[in-house]
Amino acid sequence: MYGFEALTFNIHGGYLEAIVRGHRSGLLTASDYNNLCQCETLDDIKMHLSATEYGPHLQNEPSPLHTTTIVEKCTLKLVEDYKHMLCQATEPLSTFLEYITYGHMIDNVVLIVTGTLHERDVQELLEKCHPLGMFDSIATLAVAQNMRELYRLVLVDTPLAPYFSECITSEDLDDMNIEIMRNTLYKAYLEDFYRFCQKLGGATAEIMSDLLAFEADRRAVNITINSIGTELTRDDRKKLYSNFGLLYPYGHEELAVCEDIDQVRGVLEKYPPYQAIFAKLSYGESQMLDKAFYEEEVKRLCLAFEQQFHYAVFFAYIRLREQEIRNLMWISECVAQNQKSRVHDSVVFIF
Repeated sequence: MYGFEALTFNIHGGYLEAIVRGHRSGLLTASDYNNLCQCETLDDIKMHLSATEYGPHLQNEPSPLHTTTIVEKCTLKLVEDYKHMLCQATEPLSTFLEYITYGHMIDNVVLIVTGTLHERDVQELLEKCHPLGMFDSIATLAVAQNMRELYRLVLVDTPLAPYFSECITSEDLDDMNIEIMRNTLYKAYLEDFYRFCQKLGGATAEIMSDLLAFEADRRAVNITINSIGTELTRDDRKKLYSNFGLLYPYGHEELAVCEDIDQVRGVLEKYPPYQAIFAKLSYGESQMLDKAFYEEEVKRLCLAFEQQFHYAVFFAYIRLREQEIRNLMWISECVAQNQKSRVHDSVVFIF
């Protein structure tokens, strides 16, 4: 559904939309994945990837290869693409592209705080952080003892500062509090991103509303399943759900009182898009739920490319590239650990 964006979109966004559609055509296809799944060693994987867009990043890597090296170099390709687009972007696309990285910033903050809690070396933790979520003062996160200090000493100058208003408590950081902090930050971030996309209007608002609503619903389901059997109360659980999405508000009321996976299934089967996801799973099975959600997400992301003159293609490309890197990590791990029988368990085909 177009407004008048078709008239003016190409003035500032046309070049970058062409670039991102070009990057999209470089994503691995089903035949690439079938060839990768036949590989016997990590060097075979490197040899196959040399004919793809990852080739230049892997060509100088010596043997023996490690899975972490492959993932690191493939992530470098994503980061280079992202930085190139960000350098070329003008408002409001540049702000939109920055929003995409806030999720990684939240994950990095949680990784460093959790690692420090378990007395891990800060330098080692920084190497594990996602490069899209880095910011200047990230190394100093290690000094914080509670949420208030975390905010006052470090995060007040980052884009995450507005999202911390709901999490500032004087309680000491422990594993439970950190998980609650992660989910509260994500809730605030998704709601803010949703409002920003609504403000942009047109096809961007329409397509991004669907993609972000799906993300919010998936997080609500995961929070529910992960909090079953913990001391998290129903009210606390409900506070972590985002205030939009297909499940909002009635689905959230029902999810808040679920006590096992089959009750969660019962709630979601009332919503046709999610009924199809659970139809693939047998009762009581939650291990394959992540893969089913990823498959549905990939389907929606690919559909974003079917329309023109909107910013959702940038979000879709970054997410599809991240899914591709997850696929490559899984295949590499299976090959490295000689578990080739399980190689298809977690690979989500994109095209």
